[in-house]
Amino acid sequence: MALSRRSLFALGGATLTSASQSFAQPVDAPSGSFVLGVASYSLREFGRALAIKSVRQMGVSNINIKEFHLPYTSSKEELARGRQAFERAGLKILGGGTITLTKNDEADVQRYFEYAKNAGMPLIVAAPSAETLGLVEKAAIKYNVKVAIHNHGPEDKHFPTPQSVLKQVKNMSPLMGLCIDIGHTARTGVDVVEAIAEAGPRLLDMHVKDLKDLMGKDSQCVVGEGKMPIVAIFKQLKKMNYAGGVMLEYEIEADNPVPGMMRSFAYMRGVLAGLKG
Repeated sequence: MALSRRSLFALGGATLTSASQSFAQPVDAPSGSFVLGVASYSLREFGRALAIKSVRQMGVSNINIKEFHLPYTSSKEELARGRQAFERAGLKILGGGTITLTKNDEADVQRYFEYAKNAGMPLIVAAPSAETLGLVEKAAIKYNVKVAIHNHGPEDKHFPTPQSVLKQVKNMSPLMGLCIDIGHTARTGVDVVEAIAEAGPRLLDMHVKDLKDLMGKDSQCVVGEGKMPIVAIFKQLKKMNYAGGVMLEYEIEADNPVPGMMRSFAYMRGVLAGLKG
């Protein structure tokens, strides 16, 4: 790709500027077959109303909701009201999580699926164990909710890499798949682009971030300012007609994440604009 990083930020920034001028006009319509969105963990220090406002400020209309913004302890009525708050703001709920599902108890597992169903989440980004996968699959089928197992890198004793997930779900229901976290994946030494290609139709969701040091957990930065091969990643997603969400999970600057998130979206939109050219 001939465009420089500076050019990609500029391409995306023009779109981002127009989006920020009108919350009613989100700009992240499908680019190719996938959509950009926000993992609301990025806004974990914000209450629900401010989180929603911030996402709209970014010109984004797709969200994965973390429990901070829709608590597990909510009643069915409270979940309905919370869901309506997101939907009234024009946000499409692509999923929820990450939800830990390591308790080997069917009632406990199904409790979270009930939560997801009532909250309007068609997908759970999950952190199960190999021992609970059977219960998780059973619940996924019962509630017709997809499960995207999130790999958490070298520290994850259950699923450190995408391949460790694929090995377990390869013979399971199509509802069972993978949420590739590209930052955690890179830190295991795995080639991120190859892992995406290998996942194929089992890739149900993605968490995007950038690292200045691909082996350094604490080196996260604005997307486009690190070493993550974002252009190659988006090319591969486009090649395989990936239809899920590409969700920005911005884990730094928790007290003031919006400026960095907006710059990250500017870069990613620049990449997508360049791929169309």
